[in-house]
Amino acid sequence: MPKLSEIAVGDAAPPLVVENLTRTHFVKYAGASGDFNPMHHDDTIAAQVGNPSVFGHGMLTAGLMARVVKDWFGPEALRKFNVRFAKQVWPGETLTFTAIVTGVHDDLVDVELSAKNQDGEEKLSGTATAAVAA
Repeated sequence: MPKLSEIAVGDAAPPLVVENLTRTHFVKYAGASGDFNPMHHDDTIAAQVGNPSVFGHGMLTAGLMARVVKDWFGPEALRKFNVRFAKQVWPGETLTFTAIVTGVHDDLVDVELSAKNQDGEEKLSGTATAAVAA
């Protein structure tokens, strides 16, 4: 884990790339979260309301984004986490999750978050604050 003195505004976390999301990813998340809304696993129901297929849980995308912060600063570092869901996540997409330092103060680091698909379409944006040892 980096120390506070090693971090500067503009530093970026190693990106997390999740290639070729599948319905299996969505079903595994449903089982872990208890969110069994059929929009995430049943194509027939998803199509009945106008979707081209099932789509990923927003919190699956948010959880993957939080993983970037956890992997960068450690499993106990996260202090604040705010996200905005911009677009649905579809089977077959590849998502890239990024975090960039926007502020360093006291023992905290602020980061800007983004998740984009292979076409550069933003799926999620947000901010986080992590505690970092001096």
